[in-house]
Amino acid sequence: MMTVLQQGFASPLTADRALEIADAAVRGSAADAVEVTVLGRTGEYTRFAGDRIHQPQDITEVTAMVKAVVDGHAARASTSDLRSVAETAQRAAGLARELAGAANRPGSVVVAEPAQIPELRLRHDDTVAFDAGRRVALVRRAMDGARARSGQAYGMIGRALTQIAVANSAGVSVEASATEASGSLTVAVDDGTAHWIDLHRSADALGAEGAIDATLDRAVRGRGRIAVPDGEFTVVLGPEAAGELLGFLEAFGFSGDLAAAGVGVCAQNHGDRLVAPTVSVADDALSSYGLPIPFDFEGTAKRRVPFFERGVVGEPVTDLATAAALGTPSTGHAHIAREEVPHPVAANVVMEPGTATEADLIAGVDRGIYVERFWYTRLVDRSASTITGVSRDGCFLIENGRLTQPLATGRFTQSVLGFLATVDGVGDTVRSQPVMNVWNGSASAPALRGHGFRFGSRPLEAGK
Repeated sequence: MMTVLQQGFASPLTADRALEIADAAVRGSAADAVEVTVLGRTGEYTRFAGDRIHQPQDITEVTAMVKAVVDGHAARASTSDLRSVAETAQRAAGLARELAGAANRPGSVVVAEPAQIPELRLRHDDTVAFDAGRRVALVRRAMDGARARSGQAYGMIGRALTQIAVANSAGVSVEASATEASGSLTVAVDDGTAHWIDLHRSADALGAEGAIDATLDRAVRGRGRIAVPDGEFTVVLGPEAAGELLGFLEAFGFSGDLAAAGVGVCAQNHGDRLVAPTVSVADDALSSYGLPIPFDFEGTAKRRVPFFERGVVGEPVTDLATAAALGTPSTGHAHIAREEVPHPVAANVVMEPGTATEADLIAGVDRGIYVERFWYTRLVDRSASTITGVSRDGCFLIENGRLTQPLATGRFTQSVLGFLATVDGVGDTVRSQPVMNVWNGSASAPALRGHGFRFGSRPLEAGK
């Protein structure tokens, strides 16, 4: 039967139709075990640059992924043609049979068993109502505000519905769809620039009007920039800069594949206090921050996975394969990204907020640097948790508890865990940002104050 995608702002498929497609492919497979995951997304994006909306964009996409298992050996195939999901399942079963025939012993791949799925509030009426008219009004606010300041604005305001359905031969049959609202804005006034980004299941939670106004004001305030001085500084990182650091935690050992290989902090420092007691971070798919979702690509229920509890090292995220290697239940973090092999991924990293306002954090600094966001960050040394990158946009000197001289982009090289060990102030407001190449991925953080953050490309002087 031909599948007709739903029209308007709705999930690409009804819940019943998504499960019907997955269940039919499972029933028709000749493999020992099979798992079918259907991913869908309906997105509406209002993109703008300068003084015009240059790309009003609507996207509807659906993909079905099949994992077939024969004698414990698995093969995968996928399709975006919903008429060929059963055929794709047969192709995956044939590939798995070839792998099993070429192997000299049984494999260990399994599919998930049915389990209770957590109930989450995933759909928000205010996001459903976040239509083109409301989005265009926000865009006009940004463009008109920039023009009034002799500047320009660039960015995107959007809404989406994300859908996942999983069925397998063990009896798993689950579906979820969730609203998503997002916005990003860059404002340039002379050489001053400022940036805002946020996302949430609820459009109202973005506080977009206030965020746009604040970004416009920071761009004006950022005119007349000077170079970032080399050296080590007390810094206040805005929520976006702090969230960028969280995106690296998985690479330091909070992933099941690294932990199973004995690499990283979970394998080597579990239970140790490595960062400040002010720091609590988890991959929390059940949180109201970021992009919560109740189960993963394998149909395993998600749970909160603590990375740091008051500074103490917690657990890695796992999928079925890495959980088996570690001798633990899966935490529900199976993931398949484009051009990557399947592996567990931290998809909703959240740092607990504190009680201080960002102004409070700044007021506690005699001399330091405020960083709005980072850019072009790259991992340098996994074992030392060192990354490099540049600061960007609203970056200022802090003098006597106040933002003073605007600063230009500056190179930094810094141990992330080393910095988190110095954090003595945590902001009370959390903002979220997407994580590249992670389905439904986000990192959410408040502002942070810490010490010894190193800017500059020159070697430090001896003894520093």
